[in-house]
Amino acid sequence: MVAVVFGARGNVGRHVAAGLLAAGEEVRATSRTPDTAGLPPRMQVVAADLERPETLPAALDGAEQVFLYAKPDGVQGFVEAAKAAGVRHVVLLSSAAIVAPGAEQNPIARQHRAVELAIEQSGIDWTFIRPGMFATNTLWWWQRSIQADGVVRNPYPDAQTAPVHEKDMAALTVTAFIEPGHRGQAYTVYGAESLTLRQQVEHIGDALGRKIPFEVISVEEARTEMGRTLPPIGVETFLRQWAARDGTPAQTSTIIEETTGRPARTFAEWAEDHADDFR
Repeated sequence: MVAVVFGARGNVGRHVAAGLLAAGEEVRATSRTPDTAGLPPRMQVVAADLERPETLPAALDGAEQVFLYAKPDGVQGFVEAAKAAGVRHVVLLSSAAIVAPGAEQNPIARQHRAVELAIEQSGIDWTFIRPGMFATNTLWWWQRSIQADGVVRNPYPDAQTAPVHEKDMAALTVTAFIEPGHRGQAYTVYGAESLTLRQQVEHIGDALGRKIPFEVISVEEARTEMGRTLPPIGVETFLRQWAARDGTPAQTSTIIEETTGRPARTFAEWAEDHADDFR
């Protein structure tokens, strides 16, 4: 059974591809530049771009399963190509923003829901995975300042989030593909523990073997600092979420353990896995 993995070089996609290979599935990874993708030799790599529908039929030929990330601009072309190729099941990496209060006014929620609706209406079986805060978001927030200055600057040290390890999202995806009972399901996934931003920085420091100072700055200073690595919509989204969760425990979930049979990875584990990214 051929499983096509879009975004196979991404944070989640590469672990999905590896997990499917380990489960004995035939994996076909897509890349805009397959010659430089750097993926494992036993993984077939083909050229495909969701924004160029003419590249999709060859990538999907003979495939029964597809892992997809949300790309509103290319979803109709994908749906048409997937139906023509006989794809039976799509697992979409979506967003918990869809089920959050105010989703109708949230551009991120609207974009992801548009992709979900297109797949729902296609007649192809689907599973939607809607993660909350990704642990990898901390690379956008803090990687630069830790590497350059050995410090984290943020206006909300007591804001709480429940970060999700990308490996857990991949494990949930692989389970949805290889085990029955997951088609037609939408899983909203949060991490298993609520941590303040200060606690998360402490875990990163522990992984690096040194203390990382947490410098409290103003919201305006944070807007400038974060704008160096994030687009304005991302900056405002995170600042809004932190302000809402300042001193308030974040929602957690047990769906990873319930579905995959193994406990969700902690943020401390994520920090150990990514220690080199902060050096």
